[in-house]
Amino acid sequence: MTDPETSADFDERPTYNEEIDTDSIEASVRTMLIAFGENPEREGLVNTPKRVARMFPELLSGYRADPEKLVNGAIFNVSYDDMVIVRDIEYFSLCEHHLLPFMGRAHVAYIPDGQVIGLSKIPRIVDMFARRLQVQERMTRQIADFIHDLLNPQGVAVVVEGLHLCAMMRGVKKVDARMTTSTMLGSFRKSINTRQEFLDHLGRGAEPLRI
Repeated sequence: MTDPETSADFDERPTYNEEIDTDSIEASVRTMLIAFGENPEREGLVNTPKRVARMFPELLSGYRADPEKLVNGAIFNVSYDDMVIVRDIEYFSLCEHHLLPFMGRAHVAYIPDGQVIGLSKIPRIVDMFARRLQVQERMTRQIADFIHDLLNPQGVAVVVEGLHLCAMMRGVKKVDARMTTSTMLGSFRKSINTRQEFLDHLGRGAEPLRI
């Protein structure tokens, strides 16, 4: 569980250009192909630099997501103060250390304090932070902080499970290894019973992650 008192590194805000320079990506991929010992002019590779350059704006679209447009006013005043859980949210991200994908499921809960958010917005919030160069620990904290700042609820809990290709394809090469990270804020952090209720919900009907 991430400690908000000691995790300033997870609060860092990314720096990036407003627009991805696809021309530079295309040139760089061509250079890499040559460095690999490949022929970038052969049939299977001749359009690869262009394809890769077109791919990255989609994979990294979270940098340019507008939070205001994402939420689109879907915050509602509701007299409800029990737990709200959106579980099994699929996500795909890129590890910032090796530029290899990691993927899995995010589970988000909050206890409202007069306001709730539209159901579809929570998966969109997860995608906004996943579609960046990431580490899973920071992504987990960013999702929780965003919802906390947006709704000012009694508490927020986020658990993220991930399969990391950088550990599956290279390095330790452990195909079944997975990573779980969590951030608990407010009542989820203060109350063992509240936290356990959330974790009990996640344990019901849980299925193993698969690629």
